[in-house]
Amino acid sequence: MTYRVCFVCTGNICRSPMAESVFRARTAEAGLDDRVEVDSAGTGGWHEGDGADPRTVRVLEEHGYEGEHTARQFQASWFDRLDLVIALDAGHLKALRALAPTDEDARKVRLLRSYDPGAAGDLDVPDPYYGGLDGFEECLEMVEAASEGLLAAVRDEVEGTAA
Repeated sequence: MTYRVCFVCTGNICRSPMAESVFRARTAEAGLDDRVEVDSAGTGGWHEGDGADPRTVRVLEEHGYEGEHTARQFQASWFDRLDLVIALDAGHLKALRALAPTDEDARKVRLLRSYDPGAAGDLDVPDPYYGGLDGFEECLEMVEAASEGLLAAVRDEVEGTAA
């Protein structure tokens, strides 16, 4: 059985490709890469077919992650094949749950930072697109902090130990 996770932000060129790259690395480190499929998409199709923002690629590669990516738009039909849809902010969460064909599909949508035990209050990963490189670094820090908790939850599902 392959467990499928999709990260979703607005345009699929900054936050979600960053989360995809980091989480793919975490699943590989944990020896789960043959059992967990990781990808990403955007709520909109403005950048469909484009690569990740060069600042995203730079920050990822500087921290030892893969930077190759092609943007695409999330489709409601994907819910059937996905186990978990990870929204990068509350706006994405709302849009994805509204797009979900069933209540069961809507329950598959979660906020990334809800998996970070150190996160409090606002669980959004801020959009770094209109800022400088420091915003991309901050985004990576938030993604990395949440990835460990997400990995534990996915491992529980994959190994059948979830309650």
